[in-house]
Amino acid sequence: MIRPAAPQQSAALEGLIQALSRTVPLEAGRSSPMKKIRLPALVRAYGALKAGLALIGLCAICGAALIAWSYDFNALRQAAGEMFFPPSVEVTGPILGSEAETPLEREQRLVTEYIAKRYRVADSAVSGFVSAAYRAGGQYNVDPMLVLAVMAVESRYNPVAESGVGARGLMQVMPKFHLDKLAAHGGEPALLEPEVNILVGTRILREYQRRLGDTEAALQMYAGALDEPTAQYAAKVFAEKARLDALRKLARKPQSA
Repeated sequence: MIRPAAPQQSAALEGLIQALSRTVPLEAGRSSPMKKIRLPALVRAYGALKAGLALIGLCAICGAALIAWSYDFNALRQAAGEMFFPPSVEVTGPILGSEAETPLEREQRLVTEYIAKRYRVADSAVSGFVSAAYRAGGQYNVDPMLVLAVMAVESRYNPVAESGVGARGLMQVMPKFHLDKLAAHGGEPALLEPEVNILVGTRILREYQRRLGDTEAALQMYAGALDEPTAQYAAKVFAEKARLDALRKLARKPQSA
């Protein structure tokens, strides 16, 4: 017996069921009474067809939505890229410093850029170290390139460096041997202040130069290796100083208009 269609079935399905439920005559020559066509198979076929068409429609809608979303996403990504990473601007010719830059300022700028790049230290920090080295060198008559080279070998421009034997700061000053020089700056803690550390370290280096009369020997004494026959420490400092001297020579070349 065919069950009545559920309320949620469409009107088209109900009409089809009613049409198929009508009796039809048998072929001529047959005497058997009229009978109804069996509907379950047809109903299932119709339901499958309807479901298939619905699935195709759903896929088409999803595909269209995906295409639209992809377009919008690409546009959004491009807009975000332009917001956070502005398009590069082409610049013709080299980037130069300020037109009002003095030879000394140019020299210090080139040295700062070199140190910051080589030792991966912030430009702003290195700029302060370089300026302090020039001031200390001028005060104690020591080449600022030598002061900077000592910093490179001793601490790699780390203002809070501290060795296992107690040497501290940029120039790795040993406080227990130089308390007299630190007294005017507030004592041992002041060695972590770059300006004080550079000033005291340069003063010590100058004293050793005067005492020994030779920069190589002064450097070896500064490192506590005066008796080391190969003078490896001094060789490292001189190698770094040579690189800085090359920058200074370049900075002092007359600038073409």
